[in-house]
Amino acid sequence: MDGTLDHVMMRVEDLEESLDWYQTHLNYEEKGRWEADTFTNVFLGPEDVHEDGALLELTYNHDGRSYEMGDAWGHIAVRVPEDALQESYDQLMAEGVEDYRDPESCGNRYAFVKDPDGHEIEIVKRDQGAKWSIDHTMIRVEDADEALGYWTRKFEYTEVPGRWEADTFANYFVAPEDAPEEAMKVELTYNYDGRSYEMGDAWGHLAVRVDDLDDAWETLLDREAPDYRDPASCDHEYAFTKDQDGHEIEVVVRD
Repeated sequence: MDGTLDHVMMRVEDLEESLDWYQTHLNYEEKGRWEADTFTNVFLGPEDVHEDGALLELTYNHDGRSYEMGDAWGHIAVRVPEDALQESYDQLMAEGVEDYRDPESCGNRYAFVKDPDGHEIEIVKRDQGAKWSIDHTMIRVEDADEALGYWTRKFEYTEVPGRWEADTFANYFVAPEDAPEEAMKVELTYNYDGRSYEMGDAWGHLAVRVDDLDDAWETLLDREAPDYRDPASCDHEYAFTKDQDGHEIEVVVRD
């Protein structure tokens, strides 16, 4: 199983507004599109995204529905050079992006903004990968040991540098053992107070790339991953499982 993170999907209420936002402020370009009768999927990323870099999938449903953000999904994080956090943040502010958490309030280590639908976007200092490329996606988990075990057993991920143990929470980063540093990681956030989370529907899924869909699916079932949507139910183009908290994970072969 390859296991590289291929993309992260979020749902949007106004596709043209969202496309304009990501193309204007993060300099994303359209990498692919799927027009169906009831929805549209658009894949975005920087022009020079790494071959193992993750894309952002925007899903627009044609029926005009609205979405609940929930709190089981946290954010995507995008990269800027180590010495360019404040400059990049100031640029976004000058362009009219919503100010959520500025660098100073975050110890000048990172910052946060929001897109038109309220999805949180962290800006992190990284010298690897294209500017604005996706560094990680953060999800909240109710049992850290169970979550780490899930990614280790099901997808053969390992914990990578970045662990942060605080007084009230911990962050753990996982990725395939041999993933290049330009690839996206999963950040597992565990709060110590025993809270539970609402999934909402404004976030969709993480997608894991595999070499052979049917073989990977059989391996996942052997490892007791939930059978949510098998390849046959998805015309053998992809499949879906879920983690221990219900976050959806797509299994896909990238062309």
